[in-house]
Amino acid sequence: KDKKGLLGDHMMGLTKKGEYAIRGMIYLAGQPEGKISLLSEIADATEAPATFLAKTFQAFVKNGLVRSFRGSGGGFTLGRPAANITLREVVETVEGPILPNRCLLDDGACGRRGGCGVHGVWRKVQKQMVDTLDEVSLADLAQAPQEFCCPQ
Repeated sequence: KDKKGLLGDHMMGLTKKGEYAIRGMIYLAGQPEGKISLLSEIADATEAPATFLAKTFQAFVKNGLVRSFRGSGGGFTLGRPAANITLREVVETVEGPILPNRCLLDDGACGRRGGCGVHGVWRKVQKQMVDTLDEVSLADLAQAPQEFCCPQ
């Protein structure tokens, strides 16, 4: 069976958008400081669709993770040093808050919150995920990307 058949429609994990975004940010982190990279260059190097990256990078610009430059010689560069950008910031900019279950939303989505034994487990999972993503910077990933990659 294919992965979708094995995992169903509701796998807890990154979307393709998130994967492409991380690849693009790692690429920028690996460039010399101040180098402006063309969107097409980033797309080619990361095997990500340029149209996807264009939309994603605008979210990064809005959050200050990336700076954009228009006109000839325009493109993208990191908005601050790679060592000061965590993987959590990248993921949450694209995917939204780290929520392993919707019961962690504070919008009343779950009426069983007070008496549910598994709620505490979801909180623990959330905390561990957030803590782990906060421990890894783009500089870490750009310096040793093979340490953070999964087999294809």
